[in-house]
Amino acid sequence: MKTRPRLLTSIPFWVLVVASLAAIVGGLAIVLNGINAMEQVLNDPNATVVQVYVGQSWVVVGAAVLGAGAIGIVSVLALAAASALTHRPDVAVETIDWNSDDETAPEPVAAPFAPAAPLAVEDADIETPSTATAPPQAAAARHDEPRLDAGDDTTRR
Repeated sequence: MKTRPRLLTSIPFWVLVVASLAAIVGGLAIVLNGINAMEQVLNDPNATVVQVYVGQSWVVVGAAVLGAGAIGIVSVLALAAASALTHRPDVAVETIDWNSDDETAPEPVAAPFAPAAPLAVEDADIETPSTATAPPQAAAARHDEPRLDAGDDTTRR
């Protein structure tokens, strides 16, 4: 029986936790650094336009990284809550006696091959066996031959 691993021993869970925390710390550092740089540049009378607008772009990038980390933390909390609410079935573990020489499963015995009797297939609505010859009407019908459509067939209308 295959069971799911516990959440506390799941490596992808902890990778998500660590990556989310790293994204939050990194995004926060980028945002605070960008805001600090913008304050210094805005108070400087010799600041260029490029210095001001680059700081705004870095703040937006940092906010996106910070938001991704927050979404990761929310998903970690949701996974933990879902794992706590689901019921885990008890798994019975069988102990193996390594000192015993008895084998519990018998070896399978192969049955000798015997050819089967020939199979006679009959149509359900006809009472003649499949080994009988076809009636003369069926042989003369020639319904399997390809024909050109001349357009004079009244049965199709």
